[in-house]
Amino acid sequence: MKTIPAFPTNAMSHDEFDIGMTLRDYFAAKALPMAIKEMNEAESYDINDAAIVAYQYADAMMDARQP
Repeated sequence: MKTIPAFPTNAMSHDEFDIGMTLRDYFAAKALPMAIKEMNEAESYDINDAAIVAYQYADAMMDARQP
């Protein structure tokens, strides 16, 4: 999956640390409250499960952006 910055800048070059939050990270952050809600409704979960689910949502959103 291509890394796409969520908040691109006009800088001429970027390395992986210059781009800041990726669009995938942004989507995951937006999905995290829903993932936490889903985890709270489950009988038991590990906090990492909510993060995994949030990134699953993010990956789905990234895939939906493809033509």
